Amino acid sequence: MKIEQIYTGCLAHAAYYIENNGEAAIIDPLREVQPYIKRAKLDDAKIKYIFETHFHADFVSGHLDLKKKTGADIVFGPTAEPSYEAIIAEDGQIFQVGEYQIKAIHTPGHTMESTTYLLIDENGKEHGIVTGDTLFIGDVGRPDLAQKIASDLTQEKLAGYLFDSLRNKIMPLSDDLIVYPNHGAGSACGKNMSKETTDTLGHQKQVNYALRADMTKEEFIAELLDGLSAPPGYFPQNVMMNIQGYESFDQVMEKSHKPLTPKEFEAAANETEAVVLDVRHQNDFVKGHIPRSIFIGIDGGFAPWVGALIVDVKQPILIVAPKGREEEVITRLSRVGFDHVVGYLDGSFEAWKKEGLEYDTISAISAEEFKNRYEDIKDVIFDVRKEGEYTAEHIENAHFTPLDFLNDYLSEFPDNETFYLHCAGGYRSVIAASILKSRGIHNLVDVAGGFSDIKTCGVPTTNYVCPSNLK
Repeated sequence: MKIEQIYTGCLAHAAYYIENNGEAAIIDPLREVQPYIKRAKLDDAKIKYIFETHFHADFVSGHLDLKKKTGADIVFGPTAEPSYEAIIAEDGQIFQVGEYQIKAIHTPGHTMESTTYLLIDENGKEHGIVTGDTLFIGDVGRPDLAQKIASDLTQEKLAGYLFDSLRNKIMPLSDDLIVYPNHGAGSACGKNMSKETTDTLGHQKQVNYALRADMTKEEFIAELLDGLSAPPGYFPQNVMMNIQGYESFDQVMEKSHKPLTPKEFEAAANETEAVVLDVRHQNDFVKGHIPRSIFIGIDGGFAPWVGALIVDVKQPILIVAPKGREEEVITRLSRVGFDHVVGYLDGSFEAWKKEGLEYDTISAISAEEFKNRYEDIKDVIFDVRKEGEYTAEHIENAHFTPLDFLNDYLSEFPDNETFYLHCAGGYRSVIAASILKSRGIHNLVDVAGGFSDIKTCGVPTTNYVCPSNLK
């Protein structure tokens, strides 16, 4: 069987291209579909099916654009009710792709329509399973997203469904099957995903906590829900876009790819109430940026942080990007449903400065200087990392104000006294600083290099606790 894994974008979603005898099937495409069309053309293959494992929450799928451009059938699992034409597979239904077969296995739990696809070669040998968000490498999908769409579902009920799906549908399969999940480490769709992108099912049965053979349903539910943080606010909006439909990616690019002079950019910001989103490197943003702009760097965890912090996918956005990367930024915003880009600053921030327009900076110090000041500032240190990072190890006396929910902690920052922000490496603390400054809080200092540099300087920290041992 010929299976091509294509990993694109900051979310590292996996798409699987299966080709034989001039026919091809695409599973869970990202929003921009040209790579799939190009690959099929190179192989002289026709795209026959577009298999969706579920209605995704963290990105807008490319299924509708791909169907429009190729005429392929979209396939969802049982119980799915999209607002457009699609094949709703029965549990166990077989789809023929040349000499190969794809079997739909209904595995509800992450969502009710969640479906795993079993790949079977020309000799009838089962090759692998495309698990979507049902089974990850080292983890399983979170069971609290569908409850945002259907009020009669609870995370406990969904977790119970997931337990049954794993025990009755996944674990009885052959140990030598290759597991192809939709996500890897860093995704908000699970808690402790591995950095590995594939594994055998047999090995996952040995190492994945959720597949322990002696686990009861009650134990599974308790462990799965323990430490589960709230999902990003944009997730339900992406789900509805994937269920109801959305504007085509080509149209989004056409209306969004608009260069604006500094004066036009300034006027657009005033007239549209757009968020000015600066995606350059954090070091460049610290040295100079448009007042009240928000920093979320394109080379960090860009799209998830946009979704978590801007939240409203209909929010108008103006972009300040490194020269030549404007189209990339628009594309990556569209992957998570942010389709209302008004335009971008032509010539980037340098053009703004050249025009003589007002700009702002962020005070920043090195970890070594932070150490020198520690005794005098230890009561005004704010850690914006995630809860698991903070719990594992943090600076003694540091306040915990996670970036994900920074707006909930605004009252904790001093009104007049200078305070200090840090994250793990310097990316998230600059995001936090930009948000605070946009809200009129300027008495802050960023610690460049974050906790990784601070640790090497001898600043007092708590004893390290391995995250796997945290309860």
